[in-house]
Amino acid sequence: MAYDKFTTLTSTAVPLPIENVDTDQIIPARFLKATERKGFGDNLFRDWRYNANGSLKEDFVLNNPIYSGKILVGGKNFGSGSSREHAAWSVYDYGFRCVVSSFFADIFKNNCLNVGVLPVQVSPEFAEQIFAAIYDDATTELEINLENQKITILSTGAKESFDINGYKKGNMLNGFDDIDYLKNIKSEIKTFASTRPF
Repeated sequence: MAYDKFTTLTSTAVPLPIENVDTDQIIPARFLKATERKGFGDNLFRDWRYNANGSLKEDFVLNNPIYSGKILVGGKNFGSGSSREHAAWSVYDYGFRCVVSSFFADIFKNNCLNVGVLPVQVSPEFAEQIFAAIYDDATTELEINLENQKITILSTGAKESFDINGYKKGNMLNGFDDIDYLKNIKSEIKTFASTRPF
């Protein structure tokens, strides 16, 4: 399944400065029965967003109308716990295209890259600058430049570089998942195969 190309994203951000957010908190296990990547956004942080009777928890950030955007800024060690792909699906399906944190669990990070969500790992100090800027002004925008691998707080001009695997970067710039990538180099694969002995 192809995704929208990711080049430069400029957006307001939703702050979630909670450390050790695990995948069961991102998408509870009871919502993992579906096999299609649809509808998971409705249950992103389900137990934090809703009371048992289905009403909204007004004190949770996703239910606060002053915060919005395509960027989620999480606390340290975001996406720890089990390896469920559904956690990344729910983040994407909700509408986030980027998650920023000072540290990601590796499996969650790779799952995000597979579905079109860019995980941007920053230093703890820069993460604090981001949270401070958002809390000072909820309309603060971040700019995520994938080509140059830079994240900028536009209100202050502060910026930092981030790392990304070269293969995954190319896929995101082109809007490819792994299957799309293989389709794109189909002729090269055929050429290579023709040189191999049977």
